[in-house]
Amino acid sequence: MLVRTVMSSPAVSVAPDVSIAAAARALAEHGFTALPVVQDGQLVGIVTEIDLLDGRVRHDVRSPVLAAELAMDVVARTVADVMAGDVLVAVLATDVADLVEAMRARRVRSVPVVAGGARGRELVGIVTRGDVLAAIARTDEQIARDVRDRLSRYPLPDRCHVEVHDGVVTLADAFGDETLRHIAAMLAGSVRGVIGVRIAALPDLPEPVDQLGSGGADARDRRNAATAVGSVGKIRSSPILARSPLPSR
Repeated sequence: MLVRTVMSSPAVSVAPDVSIAAAARALAEHGFTALPVVQDGQLVGIVTEIDLLDGRVRHDVRSPVLAAELAMDVVARTVADVMAGDVLVAVLATDVADLVEAMRARRVRSVPVVAGGARGRELVGIVTRGDVLAAIARTDEQIARDVRDRLSRYPLPDRCHVEVHDGVVTLADAFGDETLRHIAAMLAGSVRGVIGVRIAALPDLPEPVDQLGSGGADARDRRNAATAVGSVGKIRSSPILARSPLPSR
């Protein structure tokens, strides 16, 4: 699963000279935890909720330190005064698995997505923890529907029976074609919410009596693939996701 499939686009952003109060209103209105900071079309930083809160929350009126706080000059007035310039970014082809690892390591909730080459800083979207959670929170029914739709675009739909349980897709077929199985596994693994793909190699079944007058090996194989998922033979795991490096700024 790549960043381009889960990101929010276009991303809401602010300019460096925007007031802290205005940036705080934007976060509150949209329910965000961070805003990319953009100047002249280029990403220059990111500002978070805690950045905007720093030094701007006063003690209760009953506190003995309130008078001193109110007498202090407020140094930070614009986003440029509080934003972070060292920004973790992703590109459209970044693997979401790599991105989640980086977000955990850096303890960040939002990552801007940029374009424009190796050193590009053109903001094209943003990925939040919520975006990734929404992808993995899809129901098995939604995933199965999308897997079948993905397979239907290739000459594979009659060869695979699709089952999904807790995000793990099982593809069952009776053909024994390793190349087609690998293609089917890769296609299924590209669907949002899929966390694993297994191939169930079905044993050959006795040829049924053709009640509909549409006999032949092809009809038999289609019926076997569609109805024999309960006769699962050897199950093996197939790799489904490629990894790409995550650029860090």
